Amino acid sequence: MLYIGVDLGTSAVKLLLMDSEGKIKNIVSKEYPLYFPHPGWSEQKPEDWWEQTVIGIKELIQDADRSQIAGISFGGQMHGLVILDKEDKVIRPAILWNDGRTFEECDYLNNVIGKEKLSEYTANISFTGFTAPKILWVKNKEPENFAKIEKIMLPKDYIAYKLTGVHCTDVSDASGMLLFDVKNRKWSKEMCEICGISEDKLAKCYESYEAVGTVLPEVAEMLGIPATCIVAAGAGDNAAAAVGTGTVGDNMCNISLGTSGTIFISSKNFGVDKFNALHSFAHADGKYHLMGCMLSAASCNKWWMDEIIGTKNYAEEQKAIEKLGENHVFFLPYLMGERSPHNNPNARATFIGMTMDSTRADMTQAVLEGVGFALRDSLEVAKSLGIKLERTKICGGGAKSPLWKKMIANILNLKVDVIESEEGPAMGGAMLAAVACGEYKSVEEIAAKVVKIVDTVDPDPELVAKYEARYAQFKEIYPACKELFNKIQ
Repeated sequence: MLYIGVDLGTSAVKLLLMDSEGKIKNIVSKEYPLYFPHPGWSEQKPEDWWEQTVIGIKELIQDADRSQIAGISFGGQMHGLVILDKEDKVIRPAILWNDGRTFEECDYLNNVIGKEKLSEYTANISFTGFTAPKILWVKNKEPENFAKIEKIMLPKDYIAYKLTGVHCTDVSDASGMLLFDVKNRKWSKEMCEICGISEDKLAKCYESYEAVGTVLPEVAEMLGIPATCIVAAGAGDNAAAAVGTGTVGDNMCNISLGTSGTIFISSKNFGVDKFNALHSFAHADGKYHLMGCMLSAASCNKWWMDEIIGTKNYAEEQKAIEKLGENHVFFLPYLMGERSPHNNPNARATFIGMTMDSTRADMTQAVLEGVGFALRDSLEVAKSLGIKLERTKICGGGAKSPLWKKMIANILNLKVDVIESEEGPAMGGAMLAAVACGEYKSVEEIAAKVVKIVDTVDPDPELVAKYEARYAQFKEIYPACKELFNKIQ
């Protein structure tokens, strides 16, 4: 049988066709516009998502045996607000995860309602990207649109609705709304009251691997696929990517060195750190995960290479880096502020420790190491909860650098496993579809079958010790600069 994974991203929808053995048969990507109606705002039209998804699916399966297409599922950009009226029409453009308009609403939630109550209700605190403050923003700034709301949805769930006619979401994506009781895997009545909505305005919540329905007859005919094709709930992009890298079950880890960076730790047990420095979400495998998100990771290296020293030859620049663990230059990678673990939009990137003999290579090394040290910050929070890790998977554009992988292995003192196929949320979506169709009994079973490790970078004890000393210095820099960051804004 064949399975379609839909990765609804911020710039494009990526579609993947996978067979029962996990082999990728085809990949298609279709772009759509991103709108910035005011400084700091970020919106898209859900209709554009659907239009390009339809075009993409048709292209994806044009040479396949369409009678074999058994299931569709998703990974998708999280936190976005999609609101529908009583006729299921989109009321206004979707407000996206990277939209910053809700600072007043976040201040209200964190400081008037209070972080302790938010954590009690949802296991998380408010960030401008989350969905609940967006709902409050519409209530406060666009009351005429708020009055029309019949259903509140997340981006990928709008595509699921268009395919099936079912208003649905999944536990992992719902966890990022600040409306979901993560521990008990259900909507929070208290948060609904705070946001001024009734629970029936929210979609029915499923486990990520559960079927929500089959494609509508007219959609099946339009796409040229069987009307028996099952649609599974899917997952938020990070949880779907974790499925695609086999980061499921207990005590598994994945590090993503993309534009932003994440450390994703799966767990059979629910857990929250006392400062809410990490996100505590439900996972797509039926259990839980902790996630540290840094806003600038590989983008730090891109900024340094492209904008500052003016080169596209990243590998050549890294050749001059020789003495790991001995660099006296440090870099705080907070080019866009920081989320985990500091939750400080005022934080800024900083070089410190330069002397007259500091070189271009020292600066480049500091940028790469700074990202590693910042990931270590989140790992330390996880350790404080009793989590013990020995290894991690790695993915993202930055993971193509052998040097950076070596740094990560030694800074975090973890074995770093490199996987054969790195197709992220789209692969995870297709895998979830296969579970929903009964091809595999569980997410863990398909991950064990499909995900293959092709290389492992082992930490070196001597280098680990050197980086331990450097990290002890690094973690003193942000507290020393914190008040200064606030003053220079």
